Amino acid sequence: MANAKDKALPKLLVVEDDEGLQAQLKWAYEDFDVTIAGSREAAIAALRAEEPAVVTLDLGLPPDPDGVSEGLAVLDAIMAIKPDTKVIVASGHGARESALGAIARGAYDFYQKPVDIDTLGLIVRRAFNLHAIEAENARLADRVGDDKTVLGTMITGAPEMAKVARTIERVANTSVSVMLLGASGTGKELLARGLHESSDRSDRPFVAINCAAIPENLLESELFGHEKGAFTGAVKTTEGKIEQAHGGTLFLDEVGDIPLPLQVKLLRFLQERVIERIGGRKQIDVDVRIVCATHQNLEQMTADGRFREDLFYRLAEIVVKIPSLAERPGDATLLAKAFLQRFAAEMNPQVKGFAPDALSAIDSWNWPGNVRELENRVKRAVIMADARLVSAADLDLESEEDGEGEVLNLKAAREQSDRKVIRHALARTEGNISSTARMLGISRPTLYDLLKQYDLQS
Repeated sequence: MANAKDKALPKLLVVEDDEGLQAQLKWAYEDFDVTIAGSREAAIAALRAEEPAVVTLDLGLPPDPDGVSEGLAVLDAIMAIKPDTKVIVASGHGARESALGAIARGAYDFYQKPVDIDTLGLIVRRAFNLHAIEAENARLADRVGDDKTVLGTMITGAPEMAKVARTIERVANTSVSVMLLGASGTGKELLARGLHESSDRSDRPFVAINCAAIPENLLESELFGHEKGAFTGAVKTTEGKIEQAHGGTLFLDEVGDIPLPLQVKLLRFLQERVIERIGGRKQIDVDVRIVCATHQNLEQMTADGRFREDLFYRLAEIVVKIPSLAERPGDATLLAKAFLQRFAAEMNPQVKGFAPDALSAIDSWNWPGNVRELENRVKRAVIMADARLVSAADLDLESEEDGEGEVLNLKAAREQSDRKVIRHALARTEGNISSTARMLGISRPTLYDLLKQYDLQS
């Protein structure tokens, strides 16, 4: 009977019908909890009972000891029952083709017979290491969002975004107009939805319109609606987006693209809270909360006469500036894990996580396209990945130099570097202090001192 110490050992299943080799392999792997099986039925029973992380499999099992049909049947069963198992198949002389075929069916690696115990031992240990990495990736992916979500759905561990979220939560139940300023891809619509869901209007409509995506001659109709016969093609009376959002929230994305003549009509609505459809004479009362967003410099546009100053101040009662992804150290890793978990489930279930080089590349990339670029790269990588761990090559990323401004003061440069590295490490380990300290090569007390010194959240 296995003792308590044995139960803690990594579990290895050896599927081999040669009794002499069975004994040799069991003796060679004293640091593993080894189970021996000599047939398909015994192998499947052991797989279900023991759930080993790694299996060594002789393809030549009875009743087909000179072929591979029985061994491949065992492999198929393992992949169906426990697909995360690392299966290492044995191939005889001249049977390399069969081994490669087994890898195509899900095997991790193969070894040549007669067995070299040391070589096989290296392959087995490498398989256990990879299984552990994948299991850790899965565990971290399950934890993504546990304590890292704000406004219900937005994932972040960065104080910069937490501050944005707190601002939005504070103004959610007021009636003030909110302007979200940020680069393309930073999540302006997600924040607008979060504001709506946090408000007392959450049970009413959230209506979004991208003012830059609609031709100028159609934008007025989209916003204010039109009466039947108001213009050629107006075959029925249609409510505009403002009217559709009655009682709820209207999100005007890229508000800087609204043409000046239409800005006048929008200003009148904001002042009087009534609209008239195109071709109509009836005034319609509308109760709606306005949230708008732009990546443009509206203050400069106002100075240049391209945006009405009075409209700007109506829309910008509260201005919220959204940091770029590069200004949120650690968030790229958190978001990438969440995206991978979602896309793998939908498109490529064999993908289980990121390889170390991918995590390093994600950390070091500047993300000019922000969260949208990250999401697109992860989605493409999951679809195209051949292995279970997405690599930097799958993401099509190469490390680049930090884009931060040059810091000439050594103390300031050291602090800036320390803050960034610590926050990246905290993101990698999901805030686990012991793991973070190990990753940084420092003791836990030293890490606690640094967290306190730099006022960093763990």
